[in-house]
Amino acid sequence: MSKKVENGLLFIWIVSVVATLGSLYFSEIRHYEPCKMCWIQRIFMYPIVIMTTIAFIQKNARIAVTTAVFAIMGGSVSLYHYGIQKLSFLADTAPSCGLVSCTGQYINWLGFITIPFLALTAFILIAGASFYVMKAVKAAK
Repeated sequence: MSKKVENGLLFIWIVSVVATLGSLYFSEIRHYEPCKMCWIQRIFMYPIVIMTTIAFIQKNARIAVTTAVFAIMGGSVSLYHYGIQKLSFLADTAPSCGLVSCTGQYINWLGFITIPFLALTAFILIAGASFYVMKAVKAAK
């Protein structure tokens, strides 16, 4: 495995670990109860940590395809979730999310940074790094 591929996998792992620890910080330390859409985003983020840990140990760069798929799917949920928080015409169509509203904003840093925005940023970084790894593997052949 080339150094580029190895660094790409390490980057994916670091971003996914930071995102996972961040979500756990908000729910377990700050006691922000996640809504249903937050749980869906977690379902796509948490396995990336495990997958890239195993792939890094096994030096298996083929996992980049899977991490890209997970990142695109999770990022799509994050983008919609962010949209229903920030765009009034989408907020009116927001699904009912049980005890915690999906339109609620526990944080609103600088007027635009919310938890779904943070998740979206992580998913974009992971998808970009996954495509970078796939390209580096293809170039090495």
